[in-house]
Amino acid sequence: MKKRTWVMLAIIILSSLFDLLSWQSPAFSDFYTIHIFPLWGATYGRLTSLFPFSVGEVLIIAGLCWLGVLFVLSILILVNTLHMHLRRSSGAPAFRHFYAVRRAGISFYQITAWLLSGIFMVMSLNCFVLYHCTPFSSEDSAGSGHDGYTQEELASVRDYIVTNADALALAMPRDAQGNIVYTGNMEQSAIASMQKLGQINPRLSGFYVTPKALTFSGFMSQQYMQGYYFPFSMEANYNNIMNITNKPFTMCHELAHTHGYIYEDEANMIGYLACISSDDAFFRYSGYLGLLNYVNNDYYKAVSRSEYNSHVAISDLVKKDNRFLTDASWNQVEKKAVVKTETVRAAASTFVDTNLKVNGVSSGKVSYTHVVGLLLDYYYEEGNADVLLADAS
Repeated sequence: MKKRTWVMLAIIILSSLFDLLSWQSPAFSDFYTIHIFPLWGATYGRLTSLFPFSVGEVLIIAGLCWLGVLFVLSILILVNTLHMHLRRSSGAPAFRHFYAVRRAGISFYQITAWLLSGIFMVMSLNCFVLYHCTPFSSEDSAGSGHDGYTQEELASVRDYIVTNADALALAMPRDAQGNIVYTGNMEQSAIASMQKLGQINPRLSGFYVTPKALTFSGFMSQQYMQGYYFPFSMEANYNNIMNITNKPFTMCHELAHTHGYIYEDEANMIGYLACISSDDAFFRYSGYLGLLNYVNNDYYKAVSRSEYNSHVAISDLVKKDNRFLTDASWNQVEKKAVVKTETVRAAASTFVDTNLKVNGVSSGKVSYTHVVGLLLDYYYEEGNADVLLADAS
């Protein structure tokens, strides 16, 4: 075997051993995530942040093009091989270009093998290991989102979020059509909000990559996705077509991933805390809207219709702001869609759910809703319930 083949095998074997160790030892995963993982964001992430576009998105497109070239070369090699056998059986000389095509194909296969081994290593270092860190709370204790808490406690948190969202909705600057207008630098404000949270939690301190809008946000909208963390480029990306109220919360959520918090409920909770502690009123509004549906849906399912209606009502203005895409944006997405949204959404949902379960999150996409349990922990277990009482009065 050639030396480069041994090197490739060494990368694959070491990456596999690294993954196996992370699965078996949360202590190892915690140590790596706290002490080693930040180095990649401060170096590689700092480099990709210099580009004004999403490097991860470009890499995905380049990968798809590479697969296309590889497919064409494979077909050419197959066709040429068949022709070679036919010509040899008839005594005819071989095609002059046969060996050139075969050499090109072999070179592409070798480079592809190197790329795949490199991707496996990067994903192990920047993604897979993060799923085996010690979580805020175990999935068993998170359960349906609020095991161990009373309906009254859930109602207090729900009413607190609704009350603040209703009040902030009235304070937002709007245009003639009633749409919110934001003139600040949202990306830098998101970084500042996370760094402020980093003063309390050391894991959230240090360098932050710059959140970037995705060029293909229309396709992302068809997946009903607000943001992506790309481990292979250490980037926090967001859907630029979605309603503006989703952007601050999404940016902070994705930035939480870049600091090692890979669980979706934890990233949701961090995004919420970063936003509501911000000096920017729009960020605070986005934070409350970011978790409004989770806590409101849980409470709606837990009580009778009359009991639900007796609590603070979600204002019409909040309902208008609390949506994924505006009608106009949806129309533009559907006009440009190559594949039906229903098909894209189903495929994306299956991929996300499977990816989470493969990485040890047994509840899959449902894990997003576990943030309700974290909310209740924050306000009741960590001694912050006085905030709820102060606002209620």
